[in-house]
Amino acid sequence: MKLYIKMIFISLSFTMIGSCKKYLDVTPDNVATLNSSFSNANETQAYLFGCYHYLQAMGDVLGNPGFTTSGEVIYPINLPSGTALQGSAQGFTLMQGTQNEQNPIYNYWDGYNYGQRLWEGIRKCNTFLDNVDQPLDLTKDDKKRWVAEAKFLKAYYHYWLIRMYGAIPIADKALPINSTSEEVRQKQQPVDSCFQYVVNLLDEAIPDLPPSIQNGISEAGRITQVIALAVKAEVLATEASPLYNGNPDYASFKNIDGTPLFSQTKDNTKWKAAADACDSAIIATQRYGAQLYTFVPKSGITHMSDQTKEILTLQGAFNDSWNTEQIWTINNTFGYQIYACPRVNDNAITVYNFFSSFGVPMAETELFYSNHGVPINEDRTFDYAGRHKVVQGDDANMYYVKKGYNTNKGNLNREPRYYADISFDGGVWFGFGNTDDNNPNYINAVNGPAAPLDPLSYNPTGYWPKKLTPYQTTATGGANSTFQSQNYYWPFMRLTGLWLLYAECLNEVNGPGPDVYKWIDKVRERAGLPGVVEAWSKYSNNPNKPLTKDGLRQIIHQERRIELAFEGQAGWDLRRWKELQTVLTSPFQGWNTRSQQRTTASYYNIQNYYQPQFGIADYFFPIQKYDLLTNPNLVQTPYWQGYSQNN
Repeated sequence: MKLYIKMIFISLSFTMIGSCKKYLDVTPDNVATLNSSFSNANETQAYLFGCYHYLQAMGDVLGNPGFTTSGEVIYPINLPSGTALQGSAQGFTLMQGTQNEQNPIYNYWDGYNYGQRLWEGIRKCNTFLDNVDQPLDLTKDDKKRWVAEAKFLKAYYHYWLIRMYGAIPIADKALPINSTSEEVRQKQQPVDSCFQYVVNLLDEAIPDLPPSIQNGISEAGRITQVIALAVKAEVLATEASPLYNGNPDYASFKNIDGTPLFSQTKDNTKWKAAADACDSAIIATQRYGAQLYTFVPKSGITHMSDQTKEILTLQGAFNDSWNTEQIWTINNTFGYQIYACPRVNDNAITVYNFFSSFGVPMAETELFYSNHGVPINEDRTFDYAGRHKVVQGDDANMYYVKKGYNTNKGNLNREPRYYADISFDGGVWFGFGNTDDNNPNYINAVNGPAAPLDPLSYNPTGYWPKKLTPYQTTATGGANSTFQSQNYYWPFMRLTGLWLLYAECLNEVNGPGPDVYKWIDKVRERAGLPGVVEAWSKYSNNPNKPLTKDGLRQIIHQERRIELAFEGQAGWDLRRWKELQTVLTSPFQGWNTRSQQRTTASYYNIQNYYQPQFGIADYFFPIQKYDLLTNPNLVQTPYWQGYSQNN
């Protein structure tokens, strides 16, 4: 049995051991339970795996605001209650203004409404660290490693809470079970202190973690030095970013005792610390064999062009589990392919509950570059003004768009990542039972299998996040037709993301230069694009953009959003950059996918699906009002005290 199966079983058993809710869940389990849990090495390891449980649960992307509130994917609104995703879709509804302080969505403080009980997870880590000396048969080497893993998990859970709430209490120790009410009434610490605490814990953990996992069968999913170093780089880059670094929006956010919780002094040395951490992490990835993924054709493929192989390389870097490019993969499979995938062929029509309802807004599709590697509104050769015209697929795009099929002109002459990541009406779909790209499957969303089946099974925009569905996924035909997904585990970090993070930090420290371009261009080269300076000088109407710090910052931000699209990262990036409010200013748009005429002319009309609501308060999440009443030492997250989305 693989380790992750064992870990899930053990951790579920631990969550059955309840404790009464206190102001923060920081008091330990009862003494009898602890004596049993640490009686020998096996029981102690089982308790450690219980600490991992919360991390594994966070691998469900519907519980990740970085995925559901990024504006990359939307879910149909006004569906009948009790259908489709039901309560699991509530993260998507945050963009409709449903957040509140009475019963918050994504309540990671208490573990409700698709939030995890992270304070409980931190408590378990603290309890483990307090009791790991008990088992007499625990070897010195195992103890060092397990302690390091617990410290990492404790650090990461604090970091996740910082991203959710800004300034938080620091739960460094499990308080005694007989602690008084005042002792457990923790108060928030300044956000700089919170980040420093996380970094210090990571620094303590890193030396005693294994450099890499040697036995993927038995140890997949456990923390390594490389993972911890990459997380440290991300933590420091987050701290250096505008949301946390001298943000004037939070000048009045103070602790219960009047201590300011957000420094008002911008500190650019934080970017230098983040750059140094990225450098250390990259060196570690090089030392221990991380490298870019390349698709190797499997048996049974009828015909594959170089263009298709490139697409499968770009997709597989994300959805081919445990490959050399994935720095950190969570033992939690992506279970929503039937929502992310269009109905590719006639077999799919008879599959029960093939909802196909994850829609990519038009603005997200236009984020991707032209085939020259520059934004489509900057490319001098791209017909940006005419991008919404209907044209036929041509020879130059035959491996991306069905030749002779009427489609949107904006689907032609785009970069390879566009075709790897997004599916659309007329788009070629390699796989789904057909591996001959000389006679490929293609998407017919006007009047074919991908068109709406019923009020529940439709795509709101006409674009699907193709990247989330491996080419091996298919559907059987006949009376008992089934959806057969190629399962994969969700990667939290990829090598290209770390490279782009390094480029971002270097640009913030010193501005443009060869050392910055190097890391961007390595990502672009794999995507089949020329280097930044070359592409902008040849094709952009703003050729000097990469030569200025502000211009290169815009390029790096867009590059990250493209490269890491639909991976649960953009929502966090846009928050730390303070750009999510801008992204969610305009209505979500798409094609007239539910047209009753089922004609090309009726389909290709732009529709406003809904206007997202995202105010300054939404950069952080509210603490449930009940918690503020039970712990008067807490203060509400900025702008949420009595806040209304209509303000």
